[in-house]
Amino acid sequence: MRVQYGPGVESPSPTRPPVAWLPVGLAVAASVVAQAATASRYGYHRDELYFLMLKPAWGYVDQPPFAPLVARAADAVFGHTLWGLRLPSIVAFAVAVLLAALITRELGGGRGAQALSAWALAFAAVPVAIGHLLGTSALDFPMWLAVLLCVTRALLRDQPRWWLAAGALVGLATYNKLLIAMLLAGLAVGLVAVGPRAVLRSRWLWGGVALALLIGAPNLIYQITHDFPQLAMGEALAENNGDEVRAQTLPFQLLLLGPPLAAIWIAGLVALLRRPAWRPVRAIAIAYPVLVVLTFVGGSQVYYAVGVLAYLLAAGAVPTADWVARGRAALRRALVVAAVALNAVSTMLISLPVIPVDAVGDSFAMDLNPTTGDQIGWPAYVRQVADVYRSLPPADQARAVMLTANYGEAGAITRFGPELGLPSVYSGHNELHNYGPPPADRTVAVVVGYGQAGISARFSGGCERAATLDNGVGVDNEEQGVTVWVCRDPAGGWTAVWPDFHHYD
Repeated sequence: MRVQYGPGVESPSPTRPPVAWLPVGLAVAASVVAQAATASRYGYHRDELYFLMLKPAWGYVDQPPFAPLVARAADAVFGHTLWGLRLPSIVAFAVAVLLAALITRELGGGRGAQALSAWALAFAAVPVAIGHLLGTSALDFPMWLAVLLCVTRALLRDQPRWWLAAGALVGLATYNKLLIAMLLAGLAVGLVAVGPRAVLRSRWLWGGVALALLIGAPNLIYQITHDFPQLAMGEALAENNGDEVRAQTLPFQLLLLGPPLAAIWIAGLVALLRRPAWRPVRAIAIAYPVLVVLTFVGGSQVYYAVGVLAYLLAAGAVPTADWVARGRAALRRALVVAAVALNAVSTMLISLPVIPVDAVGDSFAMDLNPTTGDQIGWPAYVRQVADVYRSLPPADQARAVMLTANYGEAGAITRFGPELGLPSVYSGHNELHNYGPPPADRTVAVVVGYGQAGISARFSGGCERAATLDNGVGVDNEEQGVTVWVCRDPAGGWTAVWPDFHHYD
């Protein structure tokens, strides 16, 4: 089926320039060096500690299985090392940088445009922060760009077989994060709104849809057989974060890649809508505001549209390179290089752990990048919890368990606790609730993360304040100042009270 893009007009199939391997390769290498050099600077992020706790499964209440499986595999291969744990995310981000340059090339961008695309994304704010940690977003980011590259080839070059590749990638992406459905919704709205609508009748597109459903079927089956936990998870995130996310969604669009790069991706958005040669891929431009609206309505995380923003940045490198070539080239090139360099410096300070740990608490990085604080203090916190446990009489130690309010605390105790002699840890947070309750004869609990009102009624033997957590470097993260309690005799036994500890967020 050959798609018509207007009266008598077919896809222009522009000639692709050669890949600019040297400048693009240098940008990829620079991203790897920056990420690898800082991988071990602070400590584990709470999500990484959580992943290492999760048992291999087809799915979990809060996510599909891939990221926890990768975390466990990396930890097994490289030992308990942060650089080894984060190596998959470093590689994933490097792949994303390469894909951005290939998208620019696909849109007709030459050596300069490809270099700009790669270097700009290699040091873009939120993508770098995502790529620094092993998380679902780090592994999801290149998948979005890979899907969009396939869509671009299918539409711009009238090569519909690329819909099958896009469908296969979507199916694989569902094993890591179901957020790819938002991208599909945005593309669908874009195709209906601005076309080419004839694509919607293509057997290749629907073959790609079928392939995505076939490959991703185990995830769909898991959701159906477990009462769609991802919907409950989304509702919990919206309830906890919704107002803040909705207030930040629009202004943060200028911050996600970094303010100095805003002119480039905005140029890409405008060019996608206005350039005749790019008319077949205008739907991708429409997908961006659709994703922003979905982010606003869903109220989960402000960065959900960053994958499409990266595409707009790659597209914007083409008109930006054209602008540089038109008159006063040296001055314009200097302005573009300065913008990318300025953004790179600010990104390094905000998105990577380069600030000395004892200065983080007073820095702007904590305000602009919440993941910074989540990487600091875990060993100190676990040592303080261990001090409480060791202060118990031997009889109490023999029947004690650890109980935490969130999976970060549980993961930290699981990671650092055994060498300090701590017993098993339990939590009602997300998937960990399914790993409980504690054994009936373990009637003493060292409790972390709860206020007195949240636990006093659940223990008939009462709760005693035993310690207050302090990371020692003045970083005001979620655990700083949290009380450690010693509680005895769960009211009615663990089976009776365990449902009360269950929560999603």
